[in-house]
Amino acid sequence: MPFVITDPCIGTKDSACVDVCPVDCIHPRKDEPEFATTTMLYIHPDECIDCGACVPACPVAAIYDSTDSTPSSQKTLIEANALYRAGEAAAVEKAEDIVKAHMASHPDLMAVPPSERAAAHAK
Repeated sequence: MPFVITDPCIGTKDSACVDVCPVDCIHPRKDEPEFATTTMLYIHPDECIDCGACVPACPVAAIYDSTDSTPSSQKTLIEANALYRAGEAAAVEKAEDIVKAHMASHPDLMAVPPSERAAAHAK
């Protein structure tokens, strides 16, 4: 799996990454029904072409370029990104369950504003 969106996206869901993606692999887009109800954005691993355009576009540094570079505190979100499929209710629910469990198990990180959360991962 190439790129992973992590918890700074929670509370942000900025679509700058969606706008620069040349293959439309980041979901949900603002025009997809799930956008209003999902907690964060996800990268579809089978659609991603590893271009990296999304990384500098993310205003809260939520995107990592590999599973290996994803901080240990964010590893559970790798599976959420792998499972999410726009338009597939069961897949969306499973991914969202993982994100909600992540939020519940990391109240210290969730208390940090999204714009500062990426830096907090390193602590």
